[in-house]
Amino acid sequence: MSADDQSERLHEAVRRACADAQPLLVAGSGSKRFLLDALVSDGAALLSVAEHVGVVDYRPDELVVTVRTGTPLHDLQGLLDANQQLLPFDPPRFEGGGTIGGAIASGLAGPARPWRGSVRDCLLGVELVNGVGERLRFGGQVMKNVAGYDVSRLQSGAFGSLGVLLTVSLRLLPKPAVERTCALELDAPTALARMRQWARQPLPLTGVGYQAGVLWARLAGSEPAVAAALAELGGEPVADGASWWDDLRDHTLPVFKGDAPLVRVIVPPSAPAPLEGSVVEWAGGLRWFAAEDAAHGQRLAAEAEAHGGYACGFDGRYARVEHSVMAEALRIQQRRIKHAFDPQDLFNRGLVEMDAD
Repeated sequence: MSADDQSERLHEAVRRACADAQPLLVAGSGSKRFLLDALVSDGAALLSVAEHVGVVDYRPDELVVTVRTGTPLHDLQGLLDANQQLLPFDPPRFEGGGTIGGAIASGLAGPARPWRGSVRDCLLGVELVNGVGERLRFGGQVMKNVAGYDVSRLQSGAFGSLGVLLTVSLRLLPKPAVERTCALELDAPTALARMRQWARQPLPLTGVGYQAGVLWARLAGSEPAVAAALAELGGEPVADGASWWDDLRDHTLPVFKGDAPLVRVIVPPSAPAPLEGSVVEWAGGLRWFAAEDAAHGQRLAAEAEAHGGYACGFDGRYARVEHSVMAEALRIQQRRIKHAFDPQDLFNRGLVEMDAD
């Protein structure tokens, strides 16, 4: 075992926790800890994977990488950049940090998600230690590698509640030859209509967003295809457009940095409300609001629900079950999965109800 391979240490720590019924707070660099603040005070012992780093296997010709979960996103992206490849889901780097394990556990994807896929779409396999101290492998390094349930993809968005991830295998994409951004000044309803118009066209889009009267479009591909698409979309080319997409992804735009509570709204992209005052991405499907007060948050939730979506605060309750929007049948299934992986509810306790169904 190399100095960067901490799998045995992590495995042993889980075995001891199982024997002692000791709850564990599983974490990486801590860049997403603000989403789990309520878990910090429940008597859990911190189990950090931050030193469990390094690339286990990288096959550029097959567009596959297997990496230890404590590996910083910045380090992995540097390796992929050198080979003109990228992570399709482009995870956010809150405060400039984050690990690949945290990216998988949170299930959060960047502005390109509608075109390049979600975190689970890119997840080929995982190795983890479950809540009875077993070291298990699921999936592999190709897309078609399982029969029945694709257990590895359950880890996306589980926030570490199903086990301690040791390694993950991911599908990659080649970097496009060129990437360009254009911007158009439009009011919010007109911008939303334009987004839906573009969605019906065969354009090489990898991002469509809206903020403060400006509609942003990012295109990527071959030089002729991107040039033709830019001419069709109109708008003004933005020389440093990549920085706006980075700011949107990493929550460094002003709406994300104020003191007002942040509300995350998921709705059908064509939903006319809630819209005004939001920062929009995913071509209308994801909208961010700075809530003025509790009543404003409740109005956002009501409007989202009326249009077939939902709203939730992007804060320390974000991943907790009492703050989630889930049908009861799915909630029962979630409890069953949690019990199968972690019957003592050791990992990040409180994220999943453990009541008898």
